[in-house]
Amino acid sequence: MSKKLIGIDLGGTTIKFAILTVDGDVQQKWSIETDTTNEGSKIVPSIVESINKHIAKYEMSHSDFIGIGMGSPGTVDRELGTVIGAYNLNWKTLQQVKQEIEAGTDIPFAIDNDANVAALGERWKGAGENGDDVTFITLGTGVGGGIIAEGRLLHGVVGAAGEIGHITVDPGGYDCTCGKKGCLETVASATGVVRVARDYADEFAGDSRLKYLIDDGQEVTAKTVFDLAKDGDVLAIKIIDKVSYYLGLACGNIGNMLNPSDIVIGGGVSAAGDFLLEQVRHYFEEFTFPQVRHSTNIKLAQLGNDAGVIGASSLAKQFLKK
Repeated sequence: MSKKLIGIDLGGTTIKFAILTVDGDVQQKWSIETDTTNEGSKIVPSIVESINKHIAKYEMSHSDFIGIGMGSPGTVDRELGTVIGAYNLNWKTLQQVKQEIEAGTDIPFAIDNDANVAALGERWKGAGENGDDVTFITLGTGVGGGIIAEGRLLHGVVGAAGEIGHITVDPGGYDCTCGKKGCLETVASATGVVRVARDYADEFAGDSRLKYLIDDGQEVTAKTVFDLAKDGDVLAIKIIDKVSYYLGLACGNIGNMLNPSDIVIGGGVSAAGDFLLEQVRHYFEEFTFPQVRHSTNIKLAQLGNDAGVIGASSLAKQFLKK
């Protein structure tokens, strides 16, 4: 039997696992809840236990696997295999993830930032079509990203390359959790879209279902805003136009600097689909010069929740060479 890869996508609520072929085809998938109690001390032991349990369940042995790859939030040291500052996991202190997982499974282990591995997944088996120059933007609770340039994932000096959410799109704009103003994350994340909606609703005097919902104190999400815009709500259309402007501006800057073949947009907000994409493309074309405009494509991600495990598994391919 040809050897397999294991991919792990470590999130604040669930940990997703997959067993894949070396070609990136998912053969088995499962998930467990993330237990963040006791400063997240149960997370790594539960990962080890789940891997060992499923290897036995599928009547395989540890020697059947080339390696394990994992995407994690927080500050990741790829060489040492450690993580610190993953606050949604309750990991405030340094976690010796690689050391513990290799000791518990006897399988080589590799780790990277969760947005980076999602980028690797979309590049390898998704919308990036295995291209050498692909930028991935994920629009969720925050805005993350990953950059593959000339076949290599960019990390930067301290691992901060690809932090697309902190591109400044509005210098006088909202305060960001990073400490500066006007980051893309403040206006294009799921929470950012709602923030823009509330501000616009305050100033809007016309007839709008969205304004009514906000003024009435009802729950409004990014999905609400997009759905109402698709239905022709005047206020919602104005908001999505503004969000698309900011996204198009950021994509234009990325295109002008890196000229990737594809800028792939994923994450929960991207569920708005072509409705969002067409407007982002419009502004992207406004903010790029001709060579970039005609060679860089804006696309929707294709892998959904599988991007993380597929990309993570690709980290383990490095052990093929050893």
